[in-house]
Amino acid sequence: MKRRRSLFLHLNQLKLLAKKFALVILFLAAIILMLLNKNHSLVLERTSGSATGAAAAVVEVLVIPAKILARGYDYLAELKEIKKDNKILQEENRKLRVLQDKYKALEVENRLLSELLNYVPLPEVGFVSARVVAEESNAFAHAVLAYVADANVAKGDIVIADSGVVGRVDKIADKYAKIILITDINSKIPVMIEKTRVRGILTGDNTPMPKLIFVPLDAEINVGDRVVTSGVSGVFPAGLPVGQVVAVSKNEIKVKPFVALEQLEYVRIVKYGLDGLIQTQESDTK
Repeated sequence: MKRRRSLFLHLNQLKLLAKKFALVILFLAAIILMLLNKNHSLVLERTSGSATGAAAAVVEVLVIPAKILARGYDYLAELKEIKKDNKILQEENRKLRVLQDKYKALEVENRLLSELLNYVPLPEVGFVSARVVAEESNAFAHAVLAYVADANVAKGDIVIADSGVVGRVDKIADKYAKIILITDINSKIPVMIEKTRVRGILTGDNTPMPKLIFVPLDAEINVGDRVVTSGVSGVFPAGLPVGQVVAVSKNEIKVKPFVALEQLEYVRIVKYGLDGLIQTQESDTK
């Protein structure tokens, strides 16, 4: 009986030892599996990276022909556009050569006619830029005052801006010049329709749009026609832009000046050498 009992105790001790040993084995196995799994992941990552690099290299090689074809297509498209532009430029160059030949022919013809008619060309003109410092705009007058300092400005000098005729110098006082605008009731400018060469007189009426008078009854004048100075009477030289016809009726023809006279800041006073002529005409009138 004692022998059985000791054997039973011995077996129990072996079972406990086996359980402890099994736990240790399981713990060691878990650590080994974790290490194997980590190493396996590294192997997989390295293998995956190598495969990706190899695949990318293969794709790059396969894409080269497509890139070459795309570049070739773009080159052909650009070449087509260049050929098209070249054709346009050649046509424009041909037209310019024709115009150049016509210009040379007209230049020769003009020189021959000038010699034949003993034509005296207009003298070179000078101008003075002046700042507008005041304006006089009421029911009786449309004028501005410009600071001219000690510049050589005289009565009768023509006043223009970038867009066209402004008026003419009426008086000089100290370092200022009074300029009568083309809208002033005292302004009378010989003009003509640029396209048809129909002549008339542009007269101010103290409104923003002067009238065209003394025009032949059968004259063909339309809205939109450009009005320029005619040079008649020698007060204004010919060809200076004045305005545009904006209204045509049986009783009057209205012209809108090219220059925004109500917004003048700077003007150019041009000397055409007409001041003596103006004074002579006024003295003869008196």
